[in-house]
Amino acid sequence: MSTRRAVILDCDPGTDDAIALWLALASPEIDLRMVTVAGGNAGLDRTVQNACAITGLAGAVVPVVPGADRPLLGGFRGDGAVHGADGLAGVGLPPGPPPVRAIAADAIRATLREARPRSVNLVGIAPVTNLALALATEPALADRVAEAVLMTGAWGEGNWTPSAEFNAASDPEALAVLLAAGIPVTLVTLELTAQALVTPARIVALRALGGGACLKAACDIMAAVPPSRRLGGEGHPLHDPCAVAWLLAPELFRAVPAAVSVDLGPGPARGRTHIDRWGRSTAAPNATLAEALNADGFFALLGERLARLP
Repeated sequence: MSTRRAVILDCDPGTDDAIALWLALASPEIDLRMVTVAGGNAGLDRTVQNACAITGLAGAVVPVVPGADRPLLGGFRGDGAVHGADGLAGVGLPPGPPPVRAIAADAIRATLREARPRSVNLVGIAPVTNLALALATEPALADRVAEAVLMTGAWGEGNWTPSAEFNAASDPEALAVLLAAGIPVTLVTLELTAQALVTPARIVALRALGGGACLKAACDIMAAVPPSRRLGGEGHPLHDPCAVAWLLAPELFRAVPAAVSVDLGPGPARGRTHIDRWGRSTAAPNATLAEALNADGFFALLGERLARLP
């Protein structure tokens, strides 16, 4: 397709990362140049194994490149309560091809150097350490980036601390680098992903599509994730695929410009994203905020695409 979008997908699989990866791999609109991996939902050794297994199950030939095993400052913290010790909520996948022997930030820079201006889309669905390292060490490459779509942040309460969302809290300095890099940034926050609520009925509907091993594994993963107390126990939010869906079907979203900053202090508000949707601050908008989602359309897209995979 002449309109295919070149994409670097930075992830930390992670249950919802798996489904986001399969959505990207199943979508002909996306030219997935590489999958870069950070430690996040699980440790780096595990997230790299998972990324290889996810792409392998789809039969995809795409480089999987290991990256940062910790944030720019401080140490690693995983999220085993949601994703399990293996990162995939206990759903076993066959091993995939081995990762590329490279470093994610180096590979991102190399890809951007060869690209035309404003031609590569960055999708960040992990702590954005790899993306920040790439752009902070070669800032001139910012002009190669068409858009950075980041699943991160919240304008209300967090899901990792009372103040902060997991990805933002895991590496707030890296998020600050991306927000200041001079690239178009779109944020997919907790308020948006809460609208992509996985319920038992939606899993049943997805299973009814048939499909192959990838759709079955996606449904098994969704069924294994515990319901969110934050959302009343009715289901759990499917965070990361929303960032991929933004590139595929922006008509499913309502978005507004916003001025965004991130709290870098050492106290309980560390990692909180301050999001001004109403122009109450003197700061100029530096991001597009995905604010509302057509959830039925989103799950229809997800099911139709995942059913295409092996």
